[in-house]
This record gives sequence, C-alpha cells and structure tokens, in this order.
Amino acid sequence: MRTFLNNLNKILIMSNHYETVFIATPVLSETQMKEAVEKFKNVVTSNKGEIVHEENWGLKKLSYPIQKKSTGFYYLIEFKGEGKLVEALELQYRRDEKIIRFLTMKMDKYAIEYSEKKRARKATAKQMEE
Repeated sequence: MRTFLNNLNKILIMSNHYETVFIATPVLSETQMKEAVEKFKNVVTSNKGEIVHEENWGLKKLSYPIQKKSTGFYYLIEFKGEGKLVEALELQYRRDEKIIRFLTMKMDKYAIEYSEKKRARKATAKQMEE
C-alpha cells in the first residue's frame, strides 16, 4: 500500500518549478516586445505548463556588450512544467533573433518560498501606496 501511495505522489508532483529570464534586443518597439513575450508564454502553456508569475524588468544596461549592444529588455517568467517544456522553450529562444541571452533555472523549495515571500511583500507595499 505504501509503495502505491509513493508512486501516486510521484505522478501527482511531476511538474517542476522553473524560472526563466530572457534579454531581448533593445531595438524592439513596445508592441514587438509584447509579441515576443506572448510567443514564449504560449510555448509554456501549449506544452502543458502553468505560468505562475511574470515580471517586465524593462530596459537595462548589460554588464558587457552582446552583439555590439550595451542594453536590453529583460523579462522574467516563473512557471511549472516538465523538463521537456524547458527544452521546447529554449529551442524557441535560440531560433528567435530578437533574443540575445536567456537563462532557465529549476527552482528548489527554498527559491520557491523566497519568490512567494517577495511577491507577497510587493503586493502589500502596493496596497499601502493606494
């Protein structure tokens, strides 16, 4: 009975928690950037992933020039899904000429907890402003 429950738990908890940040070229218009973000969000959702959180970090200076560019649009997407989803997402990043860098990381339980606390703090700070 115990093995059956352990196997059932493994099946139910198959999805991992990931966080991906990509940097888009700074020559994009606002609509082009929104289209790129929607494209990558659709890759996540079409591969049975669930978007947990997203943040637009905006135009930031790069630490070093990439493809002769010194700035880029940063965007973060936090999602749940399987490992195959990450492969599909990163393949789309590589194929898109608008993306100059990307990084996808699997989050452990401490990173997930930290992220949730950070979002809660931001939400309370936003409520205090209003």
